[in-house]
Amino acid sequence: MGGSDARALSRSLLDLCRMRKLTIATAESCTGGLVAGALTDIPGSSDVIDRGFVTYSNEAKRMMLGVKAATLETFGAVSKETATAMAIGALEKAGVDLAVSITGIAGPGGATPGKPVGLVHFAVAARDGRIVHREQRFGAIGRSAVRQRSVVEALRMLMELARGPQAAVKPRREAASRLRPRVARSPRSHAAKRRRSPRG
Repeated sequence: MGGSDARALSRSLLDLCRMRKLTIATAESCTGGLVAGALTDIPGSSDVIDRGFVTYSNEAKRMMLGVKAATLETFGAVSKETATAMAIGALEKAGVDLAVSITGIAGPGGATPGKPVGLVHFAVAARDGRIVHREQRFGAIGRSAVRQRSVVEALRMLMELARGPQAAVKPRREAASRLRPRVARSPRSHAAKRRRSPRG
């Protein structure tokens, strides 16, 4: 997974968002703006990308995205709770349709008990209320590799959200239509039996 993957994903995401008239904001910590960079590297991205927040410090997460101090103190900067708060904060501050956040430990330092190098938390949030969190443990594969793989993962999550919720309405309708003929057949069979009985 390298720059070519990120570029291809960026193109596909921008095309999809353009078609669906969706706008995006990013909130990045360990990637330092690489997701926004990958997207804005594509010509014509300005009709989809609104802004990117690079919130490397806890203070920046609080000031720029509205992440609560209690969240940072209780769960830490690299956590599901902080990633989710960052995504929601970016969505609200920018007033966009979709937002993605990344917070992790790219290494080589920064590891703590239970939070090794290569641990990255992602979150995506949509205007319609959908929020998805994902945790990845890339391992100590090198700072650059962790950051590059994080960009690809973030773009994939945005793509999933941009496609919209997968409604399970059609299977239910099909199941209902299958039942209707059975209900309709039974009266006919009874009627046929009634008609035959007088003849005998």
